[in-house]
Amino acid sequence: MYFLGLAVDFDGTIAHDGVVRPETMAALRRLKETGRRILLVTGREVAAILPLLPDAALFDRIVAENGAVLYDPLARTERLLAPPPPAQLLRLLRERKVEPISAGHCILATWEPHQATVLEAIHDCGLELQISFNKGAVMVLPSGVNKATGLRAALDELQISMVNVIGAGDAENDHAFLRACGCSAAVGNALPVVRRDADLPLAGLNGDGIVEPVARIIEEDVALAPDGKHGPWLGRDRAGRPVHLRPGQGSTLVVGPSGAGKSAFATALTERIAERQLEFCVIDPEGDYLELENAVRLGSLDAPPHATEALRLVSQAGVNVVVNTQAMTLQERQSLFTGLLHQTAHLRARTGRPHWLLLDEAHELLPAGPPRGSALLDQDLSATVLITYRPASLSREALQTVRLVLALGPAPEAMIREAAGLLGCAPPSAPATGGCEALCWRPGADAAPIPVTLEPPHQDHRRHAGKYAVGDVGDGRSFYFHDLRRGRFTKANNLHAFLDLACGIDDDCWERHLRAGDFSAWFLHVIKDRGLAEEAAQVEQDRTLGAADSRRLIRKAIWRRYAAPSQCP
Repeated sequence: MYFLGLAVDFDGTIAHDGVVRPETMAALRRLKETGRRILLVTGREVAAILPLLPDAALFDRIVAENGAVLYDPLARTERLLAPPPPAQLLRLLRERKVEPISAGHCILATWEPHQATVLEAIHDCGLELQISFNKGAVMVLPSGVNKATGLRAALDELQISMVNVIGAGDAENDHAFLRACGCSAAVGNALPVVRRDADLPLAGLNGDGIVEPVARIIEEDVALAPDGKHGPWLGRDRAGRPVHLRPGQGSTLVVGPSGAGKSAFATALTERIAERQLEFCVIDPEGDYLELENAVRLGSLDAPPHATEALRLVSQAGVNVVVNTQAMTLQERQSLFTGLLHQTAHLRARTGRPHWLLLDEAHELLPAGPPRGSALLDQDLSATVLITYRPASLSREALQTVRLVLALGPAPEAMIREAAGLLGCAPPSAPATGGCEALCWRPGADAAPIPVTLEPPHQDHRRHAGKYAVGDVGDGRSFYFHDLRRGRFTKANNLHAFLDLACGIDDDCWERHLRAGDFSAWFLHVIKDRGLAEEAAQVEQDRTLGAADSRRLIRKAIWRRYAAPSQCP
């Protein structure tokens, strides 16, 4: 279940002339029986709305006074979300013969054509207030208070993501909360501007219009999610059209060899997820996302992450999480992931969060080989991105969840063919790619793979920071310090080993490598970090620096990027 709730306006939406028809209430009850929440969002005061509701307890929360008051029908408690209306303003409006006028806990309300008088009185009182309109009604509230802010407060109490709620309304003051919901619906009698902006323009009038979205939520659910709100785009096809991920269509497999740009693509994807006010969780085995923007990092090179803390964070509105498992063994990573996957599935079912789950180096967590039980197949892997170097590295269970393949690198056609064979599909005919294009293919669809142009992330991406910091680049790519006096070579197979050895070699050995440009060359060609290489080259070319100062500067350049755990004087 993707959409977890429905938020509806009262006047002109579920009610006509203050009356809610039995058919409308029956439709709302059918929706409630599916386990979804129902919220009423109205400009009326609580005392005025309750007598008009045939069954107030049907609503999990009532957002009243245009977002300023929150009412719990079951507990019969009110919570004020704004200060009371200024007495001086109410007094001045009565002096100026503004009638009728009513004052709620937080709202002042009257009718057109008094808006000019109300605005002038607000100015004369020197107050920071705003005016909202609702088909002739004129409502005065503190600045920043509207139906969207009230609905957000209600959903925070219910622990439901706003993106996983459908909103329905008809008038000007519904705009804010309709835009904030994951899908917006406008009844047939809605103002033209409201219908124009709605994701679902409905045919029925007033309460009859609500019967339609209720039926569609039950039958279609995630299929109602608009791409522009829920689907971060992968890139653009050759016609310039965006190609979107969709949350309800299984997992996405991102494949390509080392250096193909998988992690950079994932970084760009998190940016697009955040732009849509969606929340993500990244499982990061190698420290590629240590400085990812818009995210809280858990775990480090020395301290393993805790699953309970990760779940606590991803359950909060507006929080993205990177779970860094560098300090864990492979078995510990797999155990953490299995537990985290189970708990995340339950969290998504209850709250909608996290909206997207990204698994980097997915072959470590879901490796090919004998079946690992039903743990994976029991989970909903929709809105999950599996990132690995080739399809055959993943377990059969993981591959069975894949509904979209994105192949990067110099031979994406071969990756698509390999994926097709593993998925039991006929190998599709793929067009040739060029430049920074990747291939996007939907298994089981009749369409051929399409070339997609990927755009780089806005933020700098640290490619395989963890691998090069504490992993093993191999004998042929290691850095060898040559000690001429002792006649021996000492190998550094990663950056941390490089730092440790750099602390112990003599000055002659250090300076010989330094002046030969060996350090910057290794950083550029093996570590693949152009920024680090350029910074090291500046040190190498500065003849005023002695061994001690040049060591210190190069160590600091590495520490800034790779968080080295050891230091030397």
